[in-house]
Amino acid sequence: MDIAKIGEFGLIDRLAKDIKPTNASTIKGIGDDCAVLSYPDSRTLVTTDMLMEGIHFDLTYIDMQHLGYKSAMVNISDIFAMNGTPRQMTVSIALSKRFSVEDVDEFYAGLKAACGKWNVDIVGGDTTASLTGLAISITCIGEAREEETVYRSGAKDTDLICVSGDLGAAYMGLQLLEREKAVYYQQVDDVQRKIDEAKAAGRNITKLTEQLKELSSFQPDFAGKEYLLQRQLQPEARGDIVAMLRQAGVHPTAMMDISDGLSSELLHICKQSNCGCRIYEKNIPIDYQTALMAEELNMNVTTCAMNGGEDYELLFTVPIGDHEKVSQMEGVHLIGHITKPELGAQMITRDGQEFEIKAQGWKHM
Repeated sequence: MDIAKIGEFGLIDRLAKDIKPTNASTIKGIGDDCAVLSYPDSRTLVTTDMLMEGIHFDLTYIDMQHLGYKSAMVNISDIFAMNGTPRQMTVSIALSKRFSVEDVDEFYAGLKAACGKWNVDIVGGDTTASLTGLAISITCIGEAREEETVYRSGAKDTDLICVSGDLGAAYMGLQLLEREKAVYYQQVDDVQRKIDEAKAAGRNITKLTEQLKELSSFQPDFAGKEYLLQRQLQPEARGDIVAMLRQAGVHPTAMMDISDGLSSELLHICKQSNCGCRIYEKNIPIDYQTALMAEELNMNVTTCAMNGGEDYELLFTVPIGDHEKVSQMEGVHLIGHITKPELGAQMITRDGQEFEIKAQGWKHM
């Protein structure tokens, strides 16, 4: 269905019809000039992410439902990175005429699935037209008690450096998708070139035209690499790790999520905490599929884990006295420790060499 057929307000009514607030802090959701929220005894956390077609996502290989899920999760992840609890979300999208009502339905299905997982209310947003493609802007609102809020600036000398999950898989998933996309377009270009040559020579092009049509059902080779695709297309915010830390009585001194790459995030913490760090290559958690894919593409797997980004795992520091607690936590890995600022940010390789950590991850501008 063409969006113009139901109009902006018809689209909003369609998307909002089954969105029911579940948080006590949501006084008023969709349907007025503003959402109304109440946080009488806690700090309010607000984070916004903008995703642009052609920059942050490629609709050649991500469908609208996965895009909606990912768009929500990357914002929810920021709230968890402050040791907070996500509560509400506003969603703004700009759509070109090539998108249908059903496309927007799929996008919202992904959004609602992600929000439902963490009990987040969708309370408003905006829709508008676009001349250049799809643009998405999402704001997530959360809460945290003053004494529980964790910033990037609290790391101290001798604190332990921890990461959740494993690193580099999302980047390897992106490389896999880009490779298969290139294979597809190369095949299309080859057939199109033969068609052009046949036309110029006056030859029959019926079989070549059929070959071109058959390519529309091209199936990429993803066998055995499903985990990498999931990490790229359907990331998960690590609220489970935040809950685990709370249950164990561990309060991180600094924390952030790994969106731009481990190296970049480590340097952010070092700069804002006025400290240095030493991490150990052998301790960086890497999944088996990630290592295999890096080898297949002739890439250094540690470089991928350090700089790939989009893992949305948590990087955090804890006092050295919590060593026993965090070392027993499933899915948490000790990778190093905080040092004095004059020692800089260093990685110790498997063979004992020391290298300065440099930010080589995603650059937004």
